[in-house]
Amino acid sequence: MNANPPVLVVVDAANVVGSVPDGWWRDRRGAAERLRDRLASEGVPAVSGPVEIVLVVEGAARGVESVPGVRVSSAPGSGDDHIVEVVASAGDRAVLVITADRELRRRVGELGAEVAGPRSVRP
Repeated sequence: MNANPPVLVVVDAANVVGSVPDGWWRDRRGAAERLRDRLASEGVPAVSGPVEIVLVVEGAARGVESVPGVRVSSAPGSGDDHIVEVVASAGDRAVLVITADRELRRRVGELGAEVAGPRSVRP
């Protein structure tokens, strides 16, 4: 049995979805579901080995359901604040946050998380 837990990958859904102007604003929930499904089928190519993926949604995307391989967490308020809470609760575990948001990158970096941009999970 492996004593090291899988890398926790926390995905900022709003930021990743918003990184490509493909009409996502017309159906924010649908865009989050497509991202969830891509993560479930393709994983996180930037990470070798096992991962636990948490997709943080907010606003109109709240209520998107989890699927095998991707746990969806609906932020009760600010998505960024919720991501920081998820990272803070990870303890000593390795964490990778997927976002391009500079302030969020700074906040989670102070907690010891690694950060990668949206291209690491979205073409």
